[in-house]
Amino acid sequence: MTTETSSLPVFKAFDKYDLTEVVITDLGLKSAINLTPKLMIQSHGRNVGKMGQAKVNIIERLMNKLAVAGHRGKKHRLERGSASGKYTKNMGIVLEAFDIVEKKTGKNPVQVLVNAIEKAAPMDEVTVIEYGGTRYPQAVDVSPLRRVGLALKHIAHGSSDKAFGKKKTYAQALADELILAADSNGDSFAYRKKNEAEKQADSAR
Repeated sequence: MTTETSSLPVFKAFDKYDLTEVVITDLGLKSAINLTPKLMIQSHGRNVGKMGQAKVNIIERLMNKLAVAGHRGKKHRLERGSASGKYTKNMGIVLEAFDIVEKKTGKNPVQVLVNAIEKAAPMDEVTVIEYGGTRYPQAVDVSPLRRVGLALKHIAHGSSDKAFGKKKTYAQALADELILAADSNGDSFAYRKKNEAEKQADSAR
């Protein structure tokens, strides 16, 4: 009995970037970073429910954060005209940033994105515990899904701040932020936010 191997095509994201060669070194984030190879990365908002974000490709999750880069806490501080709620416009910014990353580093930009998430994802943060009528800070571990979400949010915030009212475009700022975060550079907004969160958690233990 002979077994036939099916020759299924290997899709590259947007026919450009090979997701099968991307390596996740932080095993704690492996379940939260979706790298399923697809030609067109668009979920149409169908991934709802428990752990729904883990079913969304990591490139699309980054794109979704660009449209709300002005949100800080419960306030919408800044609004960018270059990044609206349109899929085509936001994904165009991401793909332009990926082209810049590829030219500057010579690496697969999705690998640079994953490295940036690993370096910018905080492992501890502070929550407020109320006990006996008093409130005090308590250090807690961060779940893998939230770690990825926080890293993507801070990458979007940092790149938005560097491009808002400046000559640098959003795509150029996003590419710079990804490269800096992947290199654990102190100039990266996301990497600084991670260090701040972990230092606050250490002082609240």
